[in-house]
Amino acid sequence: MNAQQQYAVEMQSIYKYFDNFCALNSVNLKVKKGSIHALLGENGAGKTTLMNILYGLYRPDSGKILINGEPVEMKNPNVAIEHKIGMVHQHFKLVEKFTVVQNIILGQEVVKAGCILDLARARKQVRELSQTYGLAVDPDAKIEDISVGMQQRVEILKALYRGVEILILDEPTAVLTPQEISELVNTMHNLTANGKTIIIITHKLKEIKKSSEYCTIIRRGKYIDTVDVKSVTEQMLASKMVGREVNLIVEKTKANPQDVIFSIDNLTIEDNRKIERVKDFSLSVRRGEIVGIAGIDGNGQKELVEAITCLTKVKSGKISLNGVELQNTSPHNVIESGICTIHEDRQKRGLVLDFPVKYNFILENHHKPQFAAHYVLKEQAISKFAEDSIKAYDVRPENCASEPVKALSGGNQQKVIIARELSNNPELLLAFQPTRGLDVGAIEFIHNALVKHRDSGHSILLISFELDEIINVSDRICVLYDGRIVAEFQQGEVDEYELGLLMAGGEKKDGI
Repeated sequence: MNAQQQYAVEMQSIYKYFDNFCALNSVNLKVKKGSIHALLGENGAGKTTLMNILYGLYRPDSGKILINGEPVEMKNPNVAIEHKIGMVHQHFKLVEKFTVVQNIILGQEVVKAGCILDLARARKQVRELSQTYGLAVDPDAKIEDISVGMQQRVEILKALYRGVEILILDEPTAVLTPQEISELVNTMHNLTANGKTIIIITHKLKEIKKSSEYCTIIRRGKYIDTVDVKSVTEQMLASKMVGREVNLIVEKTKANPQDVIFSIDNLTIEDNRKIERVKDFSLSVRRGEIVGIAGIDGNGQKELVEAITCLTKVKSGKISLNGVELQNTSPHNVIESGICTIHEDRQKRGLVLDFPVKYNFILENHHKPQFAAHYVLKEQAISKFAEDSIKAYDVRPENCASEPVKALSGGNQQKVIIARELSNNPELLLAFQPTRGLDVGAIEFIHNALVKHRDSGHSILLISFELDEIINVSDRICVLYDGRIVAEFQQGEVDEYELGLLMAGGEKKDGI
């Protein structure tokens, strides 16, 4: 079998510089037709940059690209689309006010009489496409009203509608629940069964083992290896990615909780349609413990976090820190009281994307004497604080302090947020999906930082859709279903299967 028959994509000796920073240093990639090929690397390793070159968003400084054995100059995404390449970005490119079908056909509209939009025919085409690939969607639902997992389906259908044969998925499981991840893996296998080729950018080892046949590892912009996924363990993949042994299990001593520092009593929260999303919810967190909340996305987690941080009003109930009620006050009051938050959506809630990295490090403290005098920012102090934080949390590239934070990879943006919030030394850290988009090395570092914060006598309320994270990090686990706590366990009393059952509304086992 010659190269044209065997490989859908070949990238040879790809170099890419951003000013003096070498993002890709002679990187090679070969992707077999009809396969699922994982691209693995740490945050900032160059995975997305390499795929942005394949999709025509960036131009390589040198190197060759071959599609089905033929050399191609990827000048822009239009060239990639002509060669039947599609890309689903980590942060979706959808118009929230448009419907599903309007987003899918945008730019390739179905018309009748030469100029009239034919939505009926478009709906029929979308339904046929979704049935072919097992991607059920409601064509008339608005993007702003559907789940993140469903939005991802729309992005995939949008690419398939344009006839792609090679599909790039950038961190596709970063925002999905365990159930949605299983559905996505099934979808990928359906696509390759229909002759499509998939490249998945990821650093989630379990998903690679479940989904992919081959895996190419890059580290700090350099090609490391390509492996047959069946022949390697998760530990081997982690070591190749990071360049050292990684502990995939959180090491911590048993918690020694003290007095109750944070409490929620009989909390009820309504959404903007007056539907109760959190119902008579009560919870306490003691000093020196990590309390984890496990639950499927959409069971009230978002509303709970927004109520604690005073981004939304509560219908009834109390939220207290050190006996002082906080509900229905202000976000500033919450921060000043000693609660810091890692929000689920880093780009909407955690960062000012157009600000430099150094200013994002001080968003909550810009007015304090450490960083300002008489309403004038102390640029030298801010730069020093940013450089120290970048070094401590391994934010990449290391000379990014003056760069806009939107230029960083998603995982490095997350590191900026975590560094900022932990540097405030909060009495309660509210951590909502804290390791979303991070590689295993960074996850290990963050989990150790959370345990260290606990051991210093502070408290953490951890809300995560990652069951491994909840089980490994939490000292006490509460299960959230339909806006209520339905079960509670000490660490070690419950396994992933039992938690998954309870999260889906199942019954608690006798004796557990």
